[in-house]
Amino acid sequence: MKQSERTELTISRILNAATVEFGTNGYTGGTVNNICKTGIHKGLIYHNFKDKDELYLSCLKKSCEKLTEYIRAKHCSDDLMQYMNARMDFFREYPNEARIFFEALLNPQPHLRAEIKQAMQELEEQNERIYRKAIQSITLRDGVTTEDALLYFRQMQTMFNGYFSSPAYHNTDLDEKVKIHEASIPKLFDFMLYGIAKGDPAK
Repeated sequence: MKQSERTELTISRILNAATVEFGTNGYTGGTVNNICKTGIHKGLIYHNFKDKDELYLSCLKKSCEKLTEYIRAKHCSDDLMQYMNARMDFFREYPNEARIFFEALLNPQPHLRAEIKQAMQELEEQNERIYRKAIQSITLRDGVTTEDALLYFRQMQTMFNGYFSSPAYHNTDLDEKVKIHEASIPKLFDFMLYGIAKGDPAK
């Protein structure tokens, strides 16, 4: 086996163990020492990853890439409900990746915000492509462009996720927060696309 192949296998083994550790205990509770208890030498970890932060971010990036590929394979296109169902299927199938993703999204470590945003970039770009196709599949009001609607989606997404990171949910367990967050998204999409006021033909 080539050295590059051995290195790749080693990194994969470390990331798999770290994903379980951070998925189980979160960033704060997760430790390199616990990862070492799986049989991985600490020196090997620090040879491949500078510190805990880099290891955590690598797990987040891997989780986001896995989710991105999963959704892509489902061919969601412009169907937002199919997209949401695919997300939920993924989160049920890969609970450790789900917890890493949601912790970074809803309870981000303040000193890692910029790095977290970068790690999630590919997933965000995929989400935006799906939003754009969904917008293009409906008839927009006069004067509203696709770019206007897409900007609205971005703003609502930022505010929605920010609300779950606000003091209103500081005392809520992450699993419960995720449950409420995901259950609320379909209604949010419905409101964003079709509004909340019943149309009055007389006006």
